[in-house]
Amino acid sequence: MELLVIIVFVIGYLGITLEHNIKLDKLIPALAMMAICWAIVALGIDSFTNWFDSANHTLIDVFSELSHKEKMHLAEETLLHHLGKTAEILVFLLGAMTIVEIIDYFNGFSTIKGYVKTTSKKKILWIFSILAFFLSAIIDNLTATIVLISILQKIIKKRDERIWFVGLIIIAANSGGAFSPIGDVTTTMLWIADKVTVFDLIKYLIIPSLMCMVVPFLIASKFSIFKGELEVTEINEESSPHGNKMLFLGLGSILFVPFFKVITHLPPYVGMMLSLAFVATIAEILSNKKINISNVDSESDAVAHHSPVHHSLSKIELPSILFFLGILLAVGALESLGILFNFAGYLTELFPNTDVLMILFGFLSAVIDNVPLVAASMGMFPNLLDDPLWHGLAFSAGTGGSMLIIGSAAGVVAMGMEKIDFFWYLKKVAILALIGFLSGYGTFMLLRDFVL
Repeated sequence: MELLVIIVFVIGYLGITLEHNIKLDKLIPALAMMAICWAIVALGIDSFTNWFDSANHTLIDVFSELSHKEKMHLAEETLLHHLGKTAEILVFLLGAMTIVEIIDYFNGFSTIKGYVKTTSKKKILWIFSILAFFLSAIIDNLTATIVLISILQKIIKKRDERIWFVGLIIIAANSGGAFSPIGDVTTTMLWIADKVTVFDLIKYLIIPSLMCMVVPFLIASKFSIFKGELEVTEINEESSPHGNKMLFLGLGSILFVPFFKVITHLPPYVGMMLSLAFVATIAEILSNKKINISNVDSESDAVAHHSPVHHSLSKIELPSILFFLGILLAVGALESLGILFNFAGYLTELFPNTDVLMILFGFLSAVIDNVPLVAASMGMFPNLLDDPLWHGLAFSAGTGGSMLIIGSAAGVVAMGMEKIDFFWYLKKVAILALIGFLSGYGTFMLLRDFVL
């Protein structure tokens, strides 16, 4: 039965990776894979000899001796445990995404557009690389990628030129997300699971992450595609008097979350909900002001009579949320059967050097989505808080995904927004991402062993 679960998992993954080939949204195979895996677990519960206690990270040796009723109760409790841990991540993401959409509702990101004063391709490349790097550390690499591609679409006319910028934004966004506890789903997962602390994560990974971004961009800036000037379209957007205010309030509220966790020791999603409540309150007050003076306000009635919160919630990428739900619970099924635990033992025997293992994980994250990879790893290794293994994993999973466009959430969303071909990215951008990944991990090893 374990083999059947693995087969379903592999087929589900093929459905996810071949999303654009089979014309099927990746959330469908993810949800189907999750449901079928757990159905097989429930139906074949008496045939399993191993069970992994996720709460205590140990194998239950006496599982085969339990009665059918006891086994089913344990399976239900385990599923509830995985659902709870998954919900923590999803609620956190929902809060962050809603805050970003509220900022966009007030056209707060127009401030960022104002920094693009040049027509030099090389300068624009570096402006967007720096924006992607630091913005992804604040609002996560997925939402940063969405924001920056949206800006690029408004200022660069030719798609053939624009996709080059987009490809490199993926590298920069994933690099920036790797050193921040709120910059990437995977680092958020490690942080929520108490594998890493904010201070040590930043201390060990900010310089490697910077190297992972800078080295590919230095090479790319020599390419002919980034030489010369480009035609920049005029940005004619109605400005909002509250745009700047909401930008700084929104980003500041997201930055508040790590401090809230340190002070209260509560899970990050609680702090994110508090931040969302604060930003939403300010947004509603500003929106009500529009309504009260709608007869003299120059802004449109349509904008004036919409609730910013309701509008922002309607724009949330729910397919992405459901995809994460499916993939994380599917990994939970593999973990519960002890498959990942045993696989970890096999890998550590095969690769006793953890650096070799983490580099391998980096390559795996390009093929396998980094979310389930990290989810699996958390069930594989018993290492303590802030162990170098977790820092290496955070970097490898976060940046290794840049080597293929389907290897990261930022890549997947860019693929959808710009219809970037898988093989175009493989030929043009993958080698840059590989160089950046190896440069960054090499820097991480040097800092870990000789400096920090």
